Amino acid sequence: MLLHIIARGKIARSPEAELLERYAKRLTWPFKHTELPDVGGKIPAPVQTPVREVLLDERGKAMSSEDFAALLGRWRDDGVRECRFLIGAADGHGDEARAKADHLLCFGKMTWPHLMARAMLAEQLFRATAILAGHPYHRSG
Repeated sequence: MLLHIIARGKIARSPEAELLERYAKRLTWPFKHTELPDVGGKIPAPVQTPVREVLLDERGKAMSSEDFAALLGRWRDDGVRECRFLIGAADGHGDEARAKADHLLCFGKMTWPHLMARAMLAEQLFRATAILAGHPYHRSG
């Protein structure tokens, strides 16, 4: 299953970009990272179908790493070919996008900078795939 982060804003050369790249390289599942401008720009069509969309959103559900891994594993086992993770601009996502999403996810009640959220998501994607593979990273990380 393709793991696809679609984020508004440019990460450029930054410590967060280095973290994102570090975890992206560790992933054994297919991975794609797409950047959009802060405003405008069109969310690309799915690369593969069926697809699931996860919005990172302050109104979303906080999950343990094990629960997140179980969700991804369930979608993979159900034949989902692409899982898209959408990170909005500073104002987040609108009601229409929230209603259409398959899942709303948050990283707790604190507000995180969007570049940090991107790096944290990449780490959690790697951790989830490690959990599903039975890799010891999860217990030592």
